[in-house]
Amino acid sequence: MFEKEKKFTMTLSGKPLIIETGVVAQLASGSCFVRYGDTVVSVAVTASSKQREGIDFLPLSVDYEEKLYAVGKIPGSFTKREGRPSEKAIITSRLIDRPIRPMFPKNLRNDVSVVCTVLSVDPDCTPKIAAIIGASCALSISDIPWNGPISGVDIGFVDGKFVLNPNNEQRQNASMSVTVASSKELITMIEANANEVSNEVMLEALMLGHKTNKEVIKFIENIRSQIGKKKFSFEFKKLDNNMFELVREFSEERVEKILLNTKKKEDQTSQILKVREKNLEHFSKEFPEKEEELDRCFYEIQKSIIRKNLLEKNERIDGRKLDEIRPLAAKVSLLPRVHGSALFIRGETQVLTTVTLGSVSNQQLLDGIDEEEAKRYIHHYNFPSYSVGETRPSRGPGRREIGHGALAERALLPVLPSTEKFPYAIRLVSEVLSSNGSTSQGSVCGSTLALMDAGVPIKAPVAGISCGLIKEGKKFVTMVDIQGEEDFFGDMDFKVAGTHKGITAIQVDTKIEGLTTEIVKEALEKTYKARVYILDELMLKIIKKPRIELSKYVPCVFLTKIPKEKIGEIIGAGGKVVQKLTADFDVQISVEQSGTIFVSSKDKKNCIKAVDAINLIAREIKIGEIYKARVVNITEFGAFVELAPSKEALCHISQLDINRTQRVGDVISLGDEIEVKVKKIDNKGRIDVSRKDVLLEKIQNSTN
Repeated sequence: MFEKEKKFTMTLSGKPLIIETGVVAQLASGSCFVRYGDTVVSVAVTASSKQREGIDFLPLSVDYEEKLYAVGKIPGSFTKREGRPSEKAIITSRLIDRPIRPMFPKNLRNDVSVVCTVLSVDPDCTPKIAAIIGASCALSISDIPWNGPISGVDIGFVDGKFVLNPNNEQRQNASMSVTVASSKELITMIEANANEVSNEVMLEALMLGHKTNKEVIKFIENIRSQIGKKKFSFEFKKLDNNMFELVREFSEERVEKILLNTKKKEDQTSQILKVREKNLEHFSKEFPEKEEELDRCFYEIQKSIIRKNLLEKNERIDGRKLDEIRPLAAKVSLLPRVHGSALFIRGETQVLTTVTLGSVSNQQLLDGIDEEEAKRYIHHYNFPSYSVGETRPSRGPGRREIGHGALAERALLPVLPSTEKFPYAIRLVSEVLSSNGSTSQGSVCGSTLALMDAGVPIKAPVAGISCGLIKEGKKFVTMVDIQGEEDFFGDMDFKVAGTHKGITAIQVDTKIEGLTTEIVKEALEKTYKARVYILDELMLKIIKKPRIELSKYVPCVFLTKIPKEKIGEIIGAGGKVVQKLTADFDVQISVEQSGTIFVSSKDKKNCIKAVDAINLIAREIKIGEIYKARVVNITEFGAFVELAPSKEALCHISQLDINRTQRVGDVISLGDEIEVKVKKIDNKGRIDVSRKDVLLEKIQNSTN
């Protein structure tokens, strides 16, 4: 069996990249094992033998499967097996989908499945890069029609230098992380998060990534030349030219008039539907049972009108200039009981974002293949059907919603305060109320406003905007703030979020085989000007800076730090000490391995008392120091006092008072708070204290 195995090796960023074929998953159309360092990803691609009828898109599915055994973990679920994909797995699936989808023939309608299974993870070699390369290789050597290969690479910016496929430590210290995929000639996908980097740094990173991808593409082409299968042929019904010309003659003028003169999306959609119905009715006798073909003709007419006006006349269907943003509006503090809220409006796009602040114990726990185990900042994005005038039941967030939420999360993460400066878990929820283009970037703008309304001390406000593209041959035109039709009939959605200073996040989708450097550079320049305009002309006029005070409905959260070796004393045997503190002061307590402790409660006074108690426990008891102590037990020979929770000391009857004491009860009672001085700590940790010494010192001080 293994004699059929073939291994192909190259060096990528100083590490061996090995692709193995010929043994596993041989019933798939194409398959390979990708080894990068100790990371191993299996990729298998398949396609259905028949085309799917009645659809106008490629039915491609990409699944990135994380197996917890890859990092030596047993799943934490009740069933102890992997369940639904994690959000990171879904985002990575989209990351792989976006660069490979445009490379399929436009008319292919066979179901295509790409499955990337993570089998082993080396923290210094991210499996997503192995998966992108593996998907490209498996498709290239398969019999599935595909115009690749492509490749993907990570670029980090560490200490002012670019790093190809940075290791785990470098990723932690990077001020920028970019995943760029490209074909031999063009950039096909960009996914970036950055700490306010300039356009120039970002563009240089993209060019470096493209250059590196060319080396990998050459490697895959060599593999394909040796073992690649012949691509299967497929039939696609071309448009009937006679039908198309008749439909165009009947509908084009009406459609163009509606598209160029109707401003509201709702009115435009309803009027276009009426023309479509008239079109079908008019040709029903001449072309019986040809509704699908007639609709294709009608679609191509709309597409042609929008693209032609943009490309040849620089005219947009709503009359705007190419760099003009639709009317903007915003409002904060809409909702009285939430911790922060904002409504952002751009044209007919409306996004309502809310902020909820909680104790750090509310952070999201992660059960994935990454080393990250929890995150305190969570951003969720919801896109209900009514936002686009449709009717369908809500079934939870899909991949698109998860992806858009993650994009907004990455865009705002660089400006959030550290846990030490702002000891809260932060959850943002963006509700799309109306959608006509780029709601994801609307959620970035609304989220910034909501955070400032909540009093979160962000470092700088962030705005987001998208740039579209129409390209025919070498001629192209770009435009900012694309609306629905420009996105639907266009070739690119280039989303950029950032501050005045620089970029914080990028996500680029293309419907064509790639972007030239000129297009990327122009998109970066236009989006910079647009986001600065949004910041200055709207957002900073609504609210200039974060509110000084948090909402009265926000729980109080205090932070204190103790030595790591004292953590055990705070928690206590079986958690008894921390449970007692929680009950006594009516607070929530979260203890981290670093020694940082978060205390939260609705009552500020309770938080302060709990923090004082924690610090007292962590404080080292020293001989000669004076403590306020509570009497917790009385015996014939003395009293036991609590210096701190879980720390008791004996005050012998002879040390209770200056005068001779016959009975302990003559001097103190259970529950009294007294001042005592530590006299002795034996080798077993037992503590002896004296009230008498404190009283004598007070008398001496008063006489002096």
